[in-house]
Amino acid sequence: MAEPVRARRLTDEEGRRLQQIVRRGKHGTIRVRRAMMIMASASGTPVPAIARLVAAHEDTVRDVIHAFNEIGLRALDPNWAGGRPRRISTDDEAFIVATATGRPTTVGRPFTRWSIRKLADYLATNPHRPMAVGRERLRQLLREHGVTFQRTRTWKESRDPNKESQARPHRAGHLAVPGPVFRLRPVRTAVDPAAPRQLVVTQEQT
Repeated sequence: MAEPVRARRLTDEEGRRLQQIVRRGKHGTIRVRRAMMIMASASGTPVPAIARLVAAHEDTVRDVIHAFNEIGLRALDPNWAGGRPRRISTDDEAFIVATATGRPTTVGRPFTRWSIRKLADYLATNPHRPMAVGRERLRQLLREHGVTFQRTRTWKESRDPNKESQARPHRAGHLAVPGPVFRLRPVRTAVDPAAPRQLVVTQEQT
């Protein structure tokens, strides 16, 4: 069984620097997320838990940890030089871009639009050309080639002819409804004139 990936022990300076980045940096930026990965790994947190914490693929977390162990805090730079060899060739990049700009149905996927997660899953399970690409790396690669995935909203027109009246209910007092007018008047019964009066309903002529 392979040994779990873990960041090496931090120096005092590295620890202070990472804390400053996490506290002062903008949440969600690449540097902050990578700093969180390194700090969590150095404290003993396993890779799957770190991936859930920063919403990244496990391969991305492993890449950052390996790079930090080799080149230190330079691994926080999104365009770091050196480190591990490239795992994606130029031909692989062209294949990824071609797949991302094509329809998923052409490769047997039962949906009409790609997302980062769906594309990464397809690339990892493609029987003809499998490749493991982290979601963060995949998003960066596509952005470099001008490909972005955006959520779309759709509207469906209602066929109900009364949709306007249903959408805007009338306020009470703003609509006069014609109809008969009823009044209550007290009367005494013929059996006992001294009995309390009873209320009966009579209709007025309009």
